[in-house]
Amino acid sequence: MKVKSLMDKKFIKIYPDFTVQTVIDLMYKNKKFSTPIIDNDDKMVGWTTAIDLMVVTDKNIPIKDIMSPIEDVIVVNKNEPAREAVTKIVEYKVISIPVLNDRGQVVGIVRNCDITKTLSKLYDIPVHGIFKSLMGELKGISWEELMNAAAIVTKQTTGETITGEDYERRIKDSTFGQAIWACGGLEKFFTGLIKIGEVALARKVSCKNVIKK
Repeated sequence: MKVKSLMDKKFIKIYPDFTVQTVIDLMYKNKKFSTPIIDNDDKMVGWTTAIDLMVVTDKNIPIKDIMSPIEDVIVVNKNEPAREAVTKIVEYKVISIPVLNDRGQVVGIVRNCDITKTLSKLYDIPVHGIFKSLMGELKGISWEELMNAAAIVTKQTTGETITGEDYERRIKDSTFGQAIWACGGLEKFFTGLIKIGEVALARKVSCKNVIKK
């Protein structure tokens, strides 16, 4: 799943010369807590939130005077894996992240509520299927190699020694929601999944080097 599958494409177009009061009115009307500031080409130049606007005493100044510049804003590309948006929202403790295309144009916003709604639909997806998708992304990695890598990561994180076959049995009837609960949260689940992929690839490369020698 890509970030673009999570994002809300409906966002307010705020320009740098808009007054703070205008931005407040637009955000209130559209029930938005945060919004990007863009130029005439829809490229992002800044970001602001309702909290930022609340402390401004002179509401007639342009929003560009108080906005957070793009260099200080956490952003995500629409074609990145959805987990990037999830990880950033958790890591940086923000409630929303602007989504950009390759040209730096704003194409949407991912909010924590959007993630929650999407994930609620995914909770019953079998973990087995998630690993199958991961295998598809890891070109040249077999199912057996992936399960063996998962067993290694389990040993590293919990100290428990299991085989790849043991791990496969564990995930056979597990759902995404159960896996998140067992891992202690969404971030830890995705971190573990990424680690498994890294180990599988590293072992593959190592084996190839041994064969060459």
